[in-house]
Amino acid sequence: MASKSTIERMKHVERCVDKYADRRHELKKQGDYAALARLPRNASPTRLRNLCALTGRSRGVYRKFKISRIMLRELALEGKIPGMRKASW
Repeated sequence: MASKSTIERMKHVERCVDKYADRRHELKKQGDYAALARLPRNASPTRLRNLCALTGRSRGVYRKFKISRIMLRELALEGKIPGMRKASW
């Protein structure tokens, strides 16, 4: 499980990205990169990181389900994901 501070930091970054999205778009369209550089660093969408919704794990997160590969496997084996089952051939 990721630390609570990591999860809270990502929430803060998401809010900051949403807050400055329109301003960043306008500055990019104008080509004013000096003003763009003066915006907060967390206003950049590249600072966002996909975290697992259940555990906060940052690696191996499936975008479609928003959960990590480990939790996806556990939930699938428990039958909690409709239409998904373990492959056997």
